[in-house]
This record gives sequence, C-alpha cells and structure tokens, in this order.
Amino acid sequence: MNVEVLNTGSELLLGHVVNTHLAYLGQSLFPLGLRIARQTTIPDGPSIRTALLEAFSRCDILIITGGLGPTTDDITREITAELLGLRLEENAEVVAMITRRLARRNIPFRDRMQRQAMVPAGATVLPNTNGTAPGLYLPPLLTASSSTPHLFLLPGPPRELKPMFEDSARPILREICGGLPDCECRTYHVVGMGESTVEEIIGLQLSERGDIEVGYCARPNEVDLRLIASRAVLEEVERLVFAALGGHLVSKRGELIEEVVVHRLRELQKTLAVAESCTGGLLSHRITNIPGASKIFPEGFVTYANEAKVRALGVPAELIAAQGAVSEPVARAMASGAMEKAGADFGIGITGLAGPSGGSSDKPVGTVFIALAQRGGETLCQQESFPTDRETFKQLATQSALDMLRRAVFSL
Repeated sequence: MNVEVLNTGSELLLGHVVNTHLAYLGQSLFPLGLRIARQTTIPDGPSIRTALLEAFSRCDILIITGGLGPTTDDITREITAELLGLRLEENAEVVAMITRRLARRNIPFRDRMQRQAMVPAGATVLPNTNGTAPGLYLPPLLTASSSTPHLFLLPGPPRELKPMFEDSARPILREICGGLPDCECRTYHVVGMGESTVEEIIGLQLSERGDIEVGYCARPNEVDLRLIASRAVLEEVERLVFAALGGHLVSKRGELIEEVVVHRLRELQKTLAVAESCTGGLLSHRITNIPGASKIFPEGFVTYANEAKVRALGVPAELIAAQGAVSEPVARAMASGAMEKAGADFGIGITGLAGPSGGSSDKPVGTVFIALAQRGGETLCQQESFPTDRETFKQLATQSALDMLRRAVFSL
C-alpha cells in the first residue's frame, strides 16, 4: 500500500522546530508492512487544500499531522471535511473530554476551544490523552469519478501524536493491512569501515541475490548496513555478514557502540573510569546516556589543564614537561590514574589536539592518543589522526576509545 505523510506547521519550515514525525512514523509503520513513499511539509493555512488534493490521487493511506488546535491557523479538519463533502458535527464526548482536562488544570473554557470538538460525519475519533485536540480517522470515500485514501489526522506535538498513534491509529492500520507481514529490517552497526568498503566486501554480494533490499547510512568512522527481507532470508545471510565484517561489527540490531560496551561491562560485572582532556567530557556523556551506566561507571575526570592532570590523576608533572601533554606516556598515565583513583577495572585516557591552532610538525592538529588501562593486564595505547572540526574530532576520538574498550571486553 502506498503511504504518504503530510506534515503541517510553519514552525517546521522556518526551522524553529525539528520535524521528528517522519522518523517516528517510519519506524512505527514498518512492522505493519507499510513503507512511507513520500513526505511533504507545508505551512499553516490554506496551502493544505492543494496538498491534500494532490495526495488523494497518489496514495492509499495518508497521515496528516498538525492543524487540529483551536486557533485560526488550525484548519486541517475543516479543509478535510470540505474536500470530502462532509458536514462537521459537534461531538459531545469530545466536549466533555476537553472540559474535564481544562478543569483539572484550572484553565477556563474558551469559545474557540470548541472547534476541536467538531468532527466530520462518519469519522472515528482518536482520543487525545495528552492534549485537547482529538485525532480523526476517515475511511476511503468512493464516488463515480474519484476516491480518497484512508485518512489519519493526528496532532502536531509529538507527546500527543505518539500515544495516539500507538493506542488508536495502529490498531486501525493493522486491520487495514490484514496482519503482520513476513518481513524484517536488520541494521548492522559497523565501526572503522566506510560505506564503500562495506558495500565491496558484503553489500554487492547481497544485492545480487535479488531478494534483499540493501541500504547504508554513513557517519564519521561508522556505517549502518541495513537489510530488509523475509526473516528466513535474513537468517540465511547473517553468517555471511558476520564473516565479512568480523571485529568491525558492533551490533546486529542497530545498537550504539556505547550501549554494547555498557551492557557487556554489566555482564562481566566490571567497572570503567575515564580521564578526558581534548574531548571535554563527551566520552562520559555518551556512556551515561545509556540506562544502567551507574552500575559500571563510578567516576569520570575532565582534566583539560596540565595542572588538573597532575592534581586529579597523579600524572607526574615532569612527564608532561618532558613528553608534552599530547603524548603516549601522558595518555597511559591518565588511563592508569583514572582507573586507580576510581578503583575501577578499566581506565581510558584521551589527550589530543582538537585545533584549529596549537599543532606542530611532529604533532599536527588532529593528533590524539587514546590509552586503555586494564587491572591486572597491560595498558594499551593507540595514536590517531582526525584533522577535522572540533565537534567531529571529539566524536571520532570518543568513538575510537569506545571501540578500543569494546575489543578488549569481547576479546577481539
């Protein structure tokens, strides 16, 4: 079935609000066997009329977001009813719902709010448990000359849209689709390879089969290999994917590398401390974004200044003077110092030159040393070069640190 999404809202086109609807709806529709074929964003106001008329002739299911509120620029329900030739009728249950919600919040009921209770004849009301504007479902209308798709009118705010979709829209869509399909999407998260390399060693081979949809999503120093096919086919080719990608494969369900590392440390009942200089706390941030990180992450140090490295981590001042703050010996001392100070099982030390100034011929901008200390084991260190902007540099440095730790905890 051909599915389209029509997002309304001038704030989306002005860049004041990030449009998160498409990602959420795409992920939510796929398990139902539905794929979004087209997405359109339009401003508030009468432009929705043309957008609806154009979409009616193209799609089987049209999901419209926004324009259901009480203000004058919220005209999605009115234009939809007009185009379908349906009269708007006040729905007593919706009026009662709005009244109760406003009373709980001690907000007076204003006349314009009653617009939200106007429902096109024959429409199914989709209750809004997080706002006052209900959603609407309108089944296809067939005439001698034209037809309309299944129409879903959903509110714009994500905190209202998502629960409404899950509770009300999804069950209707499941009935429309006639059950769950034998189709899956698996995302293999790869680190340390570019998309062209991944395509060369495994992607082309899979594409030539003809029964798998292969796609890629590249980011600095990582790429997602996306495979869509029946479960049986995916099970058949997964061993080929594992063999081709080897130690570069982080996960087969799209998990972030920090998720994989945190979960593995929890399995091993091991702990990690980090000491960061040039990454300014980003590594700690990525680790603590993962639920359950408190079980494995007792402490992190951001030691930007040399004095902080000496004071907080016990790095010898004479070592910094002799080798420089950006050096392998200092990175090793930072990793060991963090591990010992926190009483952890592993310690990571990162020191480098993010730029754009401060480099030299032997240590140019982009140079970074990453060390991994292991209690009862050897301390590892690697030198990398990431001559790019500061934000990307920090992302790449922390990515390399996490990959270094991943390989250690999985014995790769």
